[in-house]
Amino acid sequence: MTQQLILDLLPPSAPTLENFVVGENAAALDALRHWEPGRAIYLWGAPGVGRSHLLQAISARPDALYHGPGSSAAMLKDIATGELLKYRLIAIDNVELLDEVGQAALFALYNRWREVAAARQGFALVLAGDHAPKAMLVREDLRTRLGWDLVFRLELLSDQDRAEALKARAAARGLQLSAEVISWVLTHYARDMSRLTSLIDALDRYSMEKHRAITLPLLKDLLASSQT
Repeated sequence: MTQQLILDLLPPSAPTLENFVVGENAAALDALRHWEPGRAIYLWGAPGVGRSHLLQAISARPDALYHGPGSSAAMLKDIATGELLKYRLIAIDNVELLDEVGQAALFALYNRWREVAAARQGFALVLAGDHAPKAMLVREDLRTRLGWDLVFRLELLSDQDRAEALKARAAARGLQLSAEVISWVLTHYARDMSRLTSLIDALDRYSMEKHRAITLPLLKDLLASSQT
């Protein structure tokens, strides 16, 4: 069982606003906590800053829609042109990956968003991309719309932020991580928090299977076993 453990296949924790590691992104998180129909929020930043985490978290409600890689552009077009709006919030991730059809659908959705907002029947738009609106490689009229309302750059976490987050994750599981273990993880393992927290969960299970305390040798054993 242990030899078949593949860390990359461990399911990450369900993203929530509560388990997002804030770092220097308090303003963006506050805006997401207090969103209102008729507002648009655009988040941008480098890979690993938590864009998808936040969009999946905020759209995990019955009256919200998450549109990510692999989602149909036709779905956005149907919402933009349909008579009835059943969503109060629509989250669109990875705007930079939208093809020509997807960009046209998002352009139409922005127009619908503005139209119904004026009629007090609005929905919130929350979007994410890899660059600031003006630098996005999308059609010009869509670049303009991405910057219409609130725009936040998400900053990468510092190593201190990551270390504190790992300690908190471990403490929630009743674990204590030594400074040596944390330092090694931050130096030699993935830097995005989704994979880091999955590693802590796997390390907890592995230590129980082996009946050993969590040490650096145990961590290295776990990583070695995941590759066999």
